[in-house]
Amino acid sequence: MAIALNTLVDEAERYLGAARIQDYCPNGLQVEGRPQVSRIVTGVTASLALLEAAVAADADVVLVHHGYFWKGENPCVVGMKHRRLKTLLANDLSLLAYHLPLDLHPEVGNNVQLARQLDIIVEGPLEPDNPRTVGLVGSLAEPMSARDFARRVHEVLGREPLLVEGDRMVSRIGWCTGGGQGYIDTAIAAGVDLYLTGEASEQTFHSARENGISFIAAGHHATERYGVQALGDYLARRFALEHLFIDCPNPV
Repeated sequence: MAIALNTLVDEAERYLGAARIQDYCPNGLQVEGRPQVSRIVTGVTASLALLEAAVAADADVVLVHHGYFWKGENPCVVGMKHRRLKTLLANDLSLLAYHLPLDLHPEVGNNVQLARQLDIIVEGPLEPDNPRTVGLVGSLAEPMSARDFARRVHEVLGREPLLVEGDRMVSRIGWCTGGGQGYIDTAIAAGVDLYLTGEASEQTFHSARENGISFIAAGHHATERYGVQALGDYLARRFALEHLFIDCPNPV
């Protein structure tokens, strides 16, 4: 079955509430391709490798979390940007991208989806008075050691996480997928035993160690694979489309 590209975009916009969210990039249709859609390819980042794989899969739309045209970047279409855009335009392939709307969504959002993967019970936003906070806080059904929880992360995400191990058992967890290490102090104020994100900064180690909590950096790419898949599945069910998730490995 095929539907109009505009119909797909309108539903994604409505479902995610993208127009209400301020972001560092344009959300929605970033590059327009053929007017009809029957197959969607999803991935974390609109890299050249993903675009080439989407072309090989005969996709009509590439749907990603990390798209293009970020605030402050060089707007000139040269080098890497030229090669990516040329691949899209030459193959009449649309690019649909959602950044913060895909982090925040209560059903298909990266943070909610990661919690489901890791069996974390979601309790609410990391900042209770700010429901638009990207990060979440929750709990485990049974307390476990930080090392055992890190093993769970390793098994689920398929990569060895960086662990700063504290002394306390882990019951209450704060997390933010991707580059959310800056929320660690907010997580500490929320009374967590462990904070989980994708990346780490030099000062993150000291914040965890000196405040007596554990910290896990499980990879920016690895922690943000699940939201875009869930959104792709939703759209595929809604419109009887074909959906294929393509994971282009990224160690960061």
